[in-house]
Amino acid sequence: MNSVEEAKERAALLLQEMSLEEKMGQLVGYYPKNWSAEELKRDYPHGAGQVACIGMRELDSLEKIVSYQKEIQSQIMELSEHHIPAIFHMEGLCGVLIQEGDCFPSGIGRASTWDPQLEEEVGDITGRQSRAVGASQILAPVLDISRDSRLGRQGETYGEDPALASAMGNAYIRGLQKERQGMLVESTAKHFLSYHNSQGGIHAAECETPGRLLREVYARPFQAAITEAGLRGIMPCYGAIDGEPVSASSALLQGLLREEMGFDGLVSADYCSISEIHDRQRLCESVTEAGSRALEAGVDMELPSKRSYNEELGSWFAQGKLDIALLDRAVFHILTEKYRMGLFENPYGLFGQELQECFHQEKDSDICLHTALKSMVLLKNGGILPLEKKIKKLAVIGYHAASTRAMFGGYTHMSMTERWLGAANTMAGMTAENTVSDEAVETYLGTYVQKEHPDAEDLAKRLKPKSNNLLEELRKRLPDTQIVYAFGYPHTGTDVSGHEEALRAAQDADLVLITLGGKYGTGSMASTGEGIDAVNINIPPCQEVFLKKLGKLKKPVVAVHFDGRPISSDAADTVADAILEAWNPGERGAEAIVKVLLGEYNPAGRLPVSVARTAGQEPVYYNHTNGSSYHQGTIGAFSSYMDCSYEPRYCFGHGLSYTSFQYSDMKITGMKNSGQKQEKICSVPPDGLVQVSLKVKNTGGWAGEEVVQIYLKDLYASMLRPVMELAGFRRIFLEAGEEKEVIFDIHASQMAFIDRMYQWKVEKGDIQVLAGASSVDIRLEGMFHITDDRLIDERTRSFYTIGKI
Repeated sequence: MNSVEEAKERAALLLQEMSLEEKMGQLVGYYPKNWSAEELKRDYPHGAGQVACIGMRELDSLEKIVSYQKEIQSQIMELSEHHIPAIFHMEGLCGVLIQEGDCFPSGIGRASTWDPQLEEEVGDITGRQSRAVGASQILAPVLDISRDSRLGRQGETYGEDPALASAMGNAYIRGLQKERQGMLVESTAKHFLSYHNSQGGIHAAECETPGRLLREVYARPFQAAITEAGLRGIMPCYGAIDGEPVSASSALLQGLLREEMGFDGLVSADYCSISEIHDRQRLCESVTEAGSRALEAGVDMELPSKRSYNEELGSWFAQGKLDIALLDRAVFHILTEKYRMGLFENPYGLFGQELQECFHQEKDSDICLHTALKSMVLLKNGGILPLEKKIKKLAVIGYHAASTRAMFGGYTHMSMTERWLGAANTMAGMTAENTVSDEAVETYLGTYVQKEHPDAEDLAKRLKPKSNNLLEELRKRLPDTQIVYAFGYPHTGTDVSGHEEALRAAQDADLVLITLGGKYGTGSMASTGEGIDAVNINIPPCQEVFLKKLGKLKKPVVAVHFDGRPISSDAADTVADAILEAWNPGERGAEAIVKVLLGEYNPAGRLPVSVARTAGQEPVYYNHTNGSSYHQGTIGAFSSYMDCSYEPRYCFGHGLSYTSFQYSDMKITGMKNSGQKQEKICSVPPDGLVQVSLKVKNTGGWAGEEVVQIYLKDLYASMLRPVMELAGFRRIFLEAGEEKEVIFDIHASQMAFIDRMYQWKVEKGDIQVLAGASSVDIRLEGMFHITDDRLIDERTRSFYTIGKI
């Protein structure tokens, strides 16, 4: 491995020796659908810059995977005149996408842990397993800010808040990019920029995002990752901003990303996004011209394969039609990262015992369980939870209860293997082999969603033989309880044919456990995911109608929800005595759910998004500006919609516990940048910091965790500011009766914003400090004053703070 500066020096020297053809080879990826040496030699005669690891998912052992990687890498190096190795890239949102990889909860589930230290462990495991099989680039984390549940990819994100997303994203990147012997793995964060702010909540649509909002909110997690975590890779989004596709925008990829934000790593195209500039977004006269536009904008590499960075584009350089400096700039970035990754010295994965010891470590499965446990959000509890183990008869109802697949979300090996069972593709940049409009494809009643294959559960068990579904785990843990299962309803649609059987099971039971939600995944058998957007963000009609029927039985009801978007249901709020948001908790998810239900683990997950009541509220988010959303505040006869509250169903930061916590003794001390305390404790210069301390006591009868949240509010400013914004947080464990002090060091620069002159400024004024258990459950308040205005460098500002104990 090489430092960045040493890597740059070596890259510059090699660049001088390369032919035009070898340089062009470095710009493109190779997607080995049906790998053969003849195909590679024909289509990539001078080598390739990257290789997609999608084919590795078809292989059933680590030994086969590393042999596959070595064979392709050796051929690519042989084709390159200077034996330049390729970067093998792999998805890593929930862990590596291969057969034996550990699978963690979805991104939004891990955001619900509010635990960056644990997220760093997830990144570490993903990076180590990736390195073991020879993949040095992971296409994660997803740093998109998600404020709209209509878009099907919400489950990939860390939620709606830029401070939380920055903290969690930085942790993942630090773990992934940890120094290791041999090959270094690098993170490619996506999707730059504002991808989830799309028109109508539609995947890959135009994003109507003003420049100030773009920089202050959507760019913040990327800036934090560049500044604090040393992010080395960026993937632009499929969308367009201000009339330009992001992949064709010099203003965004050069002006904003490299010049303003200081990024100096590798920009890799999302799959087919360059050719889509021509094919879908209708810019440029040809795919080659789209390639020249993207290369000029700053996209260094085309993925997954060669289409726009083609031979014709190479001829344009040879003829002088394009400035060779554009090509050299991109190749320099590519070579720099390859040297930094150590690929020239370590181009292959590991073998034998070294492979097994690197890939499989004893702690990995425990991290899967801990992450699943900490991701559980208890939204409602009327006292029914935790359950008593002496339940005589338990009715378990719903598709998800008997589905191992339901534990896994999108961008997991589990969800992507459904194409083996005939699912059509919904992912951008991939070719669909069939579509849900084909007459032979059977769909759920009232939907376009393809019915799950009868062999889905068998496939899930082959892929994850140690993973139980929820029903299996309940029967294992409650051997003395009679458990009756009824399917009841699917994960989508209007089919009510199973209601009567399920109601009979409920009628005879002492307690009813229902599973709700959609199916988060990839392809036409999912109801949420990439390319699977919706105008109904609530649970499907088949479930909502059943809940209303169930309510008439007056039985105690516990609801567990699975999906890539949070539960939103009027009927669940009314009928269920308790609601547990489980998201898609991964390979040890069933264990985690049952531990929470039985009180063996006290839940402390917190929502990373505000939950809209209906799609008509979208987008709804807590950190809206003063005078907007549910703080609109004009004088009038109505303080809500005519048919719905302005306020969300559940607020950002919400989550319940089996115990209770008391906050007290807030102290706010102003400090200079040197750390010297001021005489006036609530006054700090613009380069200073504020130390906020408070005490939290567990006043209940259970040991448990509290997520202490600190919000700031700029009382009066020169530009519109949020009604409040998350500044810091800390998840702490307290025994019953225990009290701890939590300290937050908050830099004044965290309140910086873009002023009227479009400069980043820390502004003089009063800042309110709000401490509590959620964005609406505020327990303590205080104040500090920033003494002066000061312009700052956006790259060096503070992005969040993690409390100290």
